[in-house]
Amino acid sequence: MRQIILDTETTGLNPRTGDRVIEIGCVEMLNRQLTGNNLHFYINPERDSDEGALAVHGLTTEFLSDKPKFAAIADEFRDYVRGAEIIIHNAPFDVGFLDAEFKLLGLAPFKEHVDNIVDSLQMAKEQHPGRRNSLDALCDRYGISNAHRTLHGGLLDAALLAEVYLAMTRGQNSLTMDLADGDNNEDGSPMLELAPLADVIVVAASDDELDLHETVLNTLDKEVKGTCVWRKVPEEAPPA
Repeated sequence: MRQIILDTETTGLNPRTGDRVIEIGCVEMLNRQLTGNNLHFYINPERDSDEGALAVHGLTTEFLSDKPKFAAIADEFRDYVRGAEIIIHNAPFDVGFLDAEFKLLGLAPFKEHVDNIVDSLQMAKEQHPGRRNSLDALCDRYGISNAHRTLHGGLLDAALLAEVYLAMTRGQNSLTMDLADGDNNEDGSPMLELAPLADVIVVAASDDELDLHETVLNTLDKEVKGTCVWRKVPEEAPPA
């Protein structure tokens, strides 16, 4: 099964009032294995971000001014997600924005290009009712480090969500019935055997990706006339 974990960043909260997508991050999994075949775009929204949204993602109008417009990346994006199961945390928000962008280009809604859309937030609410189920809260719950996440970012959040999703659904692959050896329980029922969990593949950034990352950080440093928050190491919590 091909699954794409997807996250977007936007200029604000409402596409109906003209807010636009400014970043898309996608992480690919095949049969629950991370492939490293990820997709990432910064997008020029042709408008400023709301102050509240800017505080969340830190992507300034000047930084985005030379990035491609959505129309320029739409075909590559659609080709990448076509036919896959899409996993999004709070899917109605991201899908609403993607639908608005597709509508501007005369394209069918996002769901028409993919096999299925899974809302991991809804899954988390069903598994952990009455508890906080934000991405940060789920990272804490499943022991996934997000210490490097000081601002939201499409690709970073998608990568974190991939780990969270695997942790949330690990029980689906935890048991299998192996009848090859004919082993049965004392009552004659087939014996359930634990299946090994798939190893998590860690894909290191290439030299070109590291250089591009450094270029983005240098640009943000100039924007804030100092050191951007992405370079700051979070302080360790004092011992309890």
